[in-house]
Amino acid sequence: MPAISKQKKDRISEQILHHLFSISPESAFTNAISKEIARDEEFTKFLLTDLQSKKLVIEINKNSAGVSYTRRQRWRLSNQAYDVYQKHQSTSQQPSLNLKL
Repeated sequence: MPAISKQKKDRISEQILHHLFSISPESAFTNAISKEIARDEEFTKFLLTDLQSKKLVIEINKNSAGVSYTRRQRWRLSNQAYDVYQKHQSTSQQPSLNLKL
């Protein structure tokens, strides 16, 4: 199997971040994220741990009752990454005031 370039890994990571932003403030399990971006679960987990080391995503390893997951991991966008995404979305979606009728 050919190696995936850093550029492609970065683009796939952007897809992961976009998905987490779109469902924010909720979190998603690794398998749900991998289905959404149509990638292998192990590869998705590798990219998520890389994003976690960059402090862009946060791993949630306990359920709502406080019991630790033994085989599953949930992920959510970090607060700093959410703020940056939100600011970017608001500036890129402002309507143009120079409309000609």
